[in-house]
Amino acid sequence: MTATRKLAVVTGGASGIGRATVERLAADGFALAVLDLDGDEAVRAAKAAGDDGLGLAADVSDEGSVERAFARILAELGPVDVLVNNAGITGGPAATTCHETPVEAWDQVFGVNVRGPFLCTRAVLPVMLERRSGHVITVASAAGMIAFPGRCAYTASKGAAVMFTKSLAVDYAASGIRANAVCPGMAETPMTSWRLDVPELRARVQAGIPMGRVAQPEEIADAIALLASDHLAYMTGHALVLDGGWTAL
Repeated sequence: MTATRKLAVVTGGASGIGRATVERLAADGFALAVLDLDGDEAVRAAKAAGDDGLGLAADVSDEGSVERAFARILAELGPVDVLVNNAGITGGPAATTCHETPVEAWDQVFGVNVRGPFLCTRAVLPVMLERRSGHVITVASAAGMIAFPGRCAYTASKGAAVMFTKSLAVDYAASGIRANAVCPGMAETPMTSWRLDVPELRARVQAGIPMGRVAQPEEIADAIALLASDHLAYMTGHALVLDGGWTAL
């Protein structure tokens, strides 16, 4: 990596919004480190983004896994300029209304969606503080702004992700570190395919969106790339909603 090239880390970067973000940031000139549970796909995504890309298998909910991954990133690529906390899960069919959600499903959702951003951000902050520079971008959800029916754990976790972002912004702004969140509505990703691949379910979803369609991963990646650039340097603590007008109803 050259001295003038900024380094971005994208968690959950092997597919969906994460993969699109890796590709977009690479096109914008960033060096990339890609973390994902699927280490092989993480390597493929990183190498597609550039010869110096680094792909690593990592479980963002596991402290040791995160520490090992970021130690290797620092040793091989240098200090992180932008962290994109993108890895996330819905919890599957078991994580539904509160009384029907098993404790294990709740813990799994919070482990990835809340503990994950905490552990990854905690890993990059010491060097960011030394350099008095850095940006943490967390992919939350429109569910962090309004409640998704029947998705108690997911909605609660994404609300926590938004407030985690605001807390970072307040605590570290004076040290030159910014934190913002991106809150997509329904997007076309592997995580939503179970619903969007069924025509009647897709029609029901799109009927509730003023723009009449779901987002493509590249559209969310565009917003992440804008935040990662220097064009919104005064923005911190913000939750940027991209939902086709859904939450405006």
